[in-house]
Amino acid sequence: MFRKFLVLAAASLVTTSAAFAQVTVADPWIRATVPAQKTAGAFMQLRSAKATRLVDVQSPVAGRAEVHQMAMEGQTMRMQKADGIDLPAGQTVNLGAGGYHVMLFDLKQQLKEGEQVPLTLTFVGADKKREAVTVQVPVKPLTYTAAH
Repeated sequence: MFRKFLVLAAASLVTTSAAFAQVTVADPWIRATVPAQKTAGAFMQLRSAKATRLVDVQSPVAGRAEVHQMAMEGQTMRMQKADGIDLPAGQTVNLGAGGYHVMLFDLKQQLKEGEQVPLTLTFVGADKKREAVTVQVPVKPLTYTAAH
């Protein structure tokens, strides 16, 4: 009887944690840096079962991390901090070069090919509940370019 209780309790925990995991991260990557470099960009695809908003990014390898957007201003491409990124329910949002992406500032170390960089992404749903998703982002070679 006690064993059945434990199995049911464990099953409910798995079900509950799966219900909270609304956001999935696919194909994350960061390009390697040179020794004195203090910034880097992180790229990935985000998808959420329910409408949500990316509102914060943190990483222990950087003094600060921000969501940024590239946009044309006249004939010049400019990068600017974004307050967040909306993720419509069931749609993939690409964080890539030339659009939204994550910027890491004040790097505490060189990012070397083959390493993993932890990023914690914080999302807020329509119900105002926060969800933090931590992902291990692989560092790609200096010459890496993502396939489109």
